[in-house]
Amino acid sequence: MTDEVNEQHAGDQWGGDVCAAIAGELRLMDPTVRSARDLARQLLDPDFVEIGASGRRWSCEDMLAALPEMDGAAEDGARYEPEDLRGVVLAPGLVHLTYETTINGERARRSSLWRTGHDGAWRMYYHQATVAPAAGQRRAHERNA
Repeated sequence: MTDEVNEQHAGDQWGGDVCAAIAGELRLMDPTVRSARDLARQLLDPDFVEIGASGRRWSCEDMLAALPEMDGAAEDGARYEPEDLRGVVLAPGLVHLTYETTINGERARRSSLWRTGHDGAWRMYYHQATVAPAAGQRRAHERNA
């Protein structure tokens, strides 16, 4: 009985870790967060690195400086539309998320690593975006594969 309880508790905790990472990911898509450096800093690990869809490598400071001018930062502008968010706990305190986004008709496949810091807060440690074909093009390509 004790093993069942421990396994269930571990499953609940890890499910909570994935939910925390997803919540952080969604917050980073919020124009209020994207346009406010202090709010975004709370969600990015100091060692954060991103490889953008363009192939550019971004550091934490690079991203914080550019984020307010990037797509999705204007309250009245285009917003990221995420879909098929999935997460898995790779190790205690480390979650891998995958999903796709659409903004301004452009699709991207995304992958993020989230980790907890000494303060217990979840922060994005790594992010990569890869341009994806439009939905119609993707279906045609998958039929031919």
